Amino acid sequence: MRVIFTGGGTGGHIYPIMAIIERLKELGISTDDEILFVGTEKGLESKIVPAAHVNFKTIRIQGFNRKHVLKNFETIELFFKATKKAKQIIEEFKPDLVFGTGGYVSGAMVYEASKMNIPTMIHESNSVVGLANKFLGHYVDKIGYTFDDAAKQFSEKKKLVKTGNPRSQQVLALNNERIDLKKEFDFNPEIPTVLVFGGSRGALAINRIMLKSIVELKKKPYQIIWATGNYYYDAIEKKLQGVDLGKNIKVLPYIKNMPALLPEMTCVVSRSGATSIAEITALGVPAILIPSPNVTHNHQMKNAMDLEKAGAALVLPEDDLNPNNFVASIDHILLDQKYADEMKKASKALGVPDSTDQIIKVMEEISK
Repeated sequence: MRVIFTGGGTGGHIYPIMAIIERLKELGISTDDEILFVGTEKGLESKIVPAAHVNFKTIRIQGFNRKHVLKNFETIELFFKATKKAKQIIEEFKPDLVFGTGGYVSGAMVYEASKMNIPTMIHESNSVVGLANKFLGHYVDKIGYTFDDAAKQFSEKKKLVKTGNPRSQQVLALNNERIDLKKEFDFNPEIPTVLVFGGSRGALAINRIMLKSIVELKKKPYQIIWATGNYYYDAIEKKLQGVDLGKNIKVLPYIKNMPALLPEMTCVVSRSGATSIAEITALGVPAILIPSPNVTHNHQMKNAMDLEKAGAALVLPEDDLNPNNFVASIDHILLDQKYADEMKKASKALGVPDSTDQIIKVMEEISK
């Protein structure tokens, strides 16, 4: 099957595609030459996709500017230019299907494919549907989604297929190897452990609350792994000079193999992006979520609230974050085994272990 994948800007648009590509090749449905990813030159995809040795092309496009309305004339002009480039790419590649996950580049690619009567599908990873996917919902053949709240925002109900996030299945496949807590961190695997992280770059709010809470946390009967993010690590290390962290706290820049560590955790503290939630729920790990307020339509808060409603997470809004509620939330999970077990069960129930296979089945059906 020849497929053009498109999406960009954030990991939530890129990682689901990378999971699907990996599975297509595993199953022998598509070869390297039958897969093309179309993104933008400046987006995160421009680094991730070529590094994974996936064929990659770019289109120049930009989003709407809410502050400077006049700049949107340029945005509209770029969109029409982008659709012309999209048509050219499609004619050259001759795909059986075009698949988008969001971002303005997917708007141009998937829209043009639908005009050319090529089968199309989109996937929405978040609780709040992005502008591109809302627009494309009118034109595509099928809409995959993760959260029930997202489904309510599409008017084309017959097109909807609840698939979960493809990253879930990928994480479970990567879960064969486990990190040895004793070997890697000199931690006792029998003692409750929490992982605090804010992604590869790190999250300033999470790092700040850890610094404010460190004196209290080092007294606790549980263990803490704090991944500051590469961007903040040096500054955090300087601030911790002379601070006795005790034996129960380990600080490092980044966790390279997150799926191998997550199953060993009693709880995680993190942002609530689509990829993080897919990983957490796939493995059934209780979570304390601190949504980033700096995202479109506050979708991380909506993602987090969906997990809290299901009993899989506690949500701490960044504006309300303080050492008291932060430490109390960790205590609540790590010092109450029954509560932690209930959260674990609720989290696991949200994961979709065969998400990628479900999506590929739909792709094959509409591309015949």
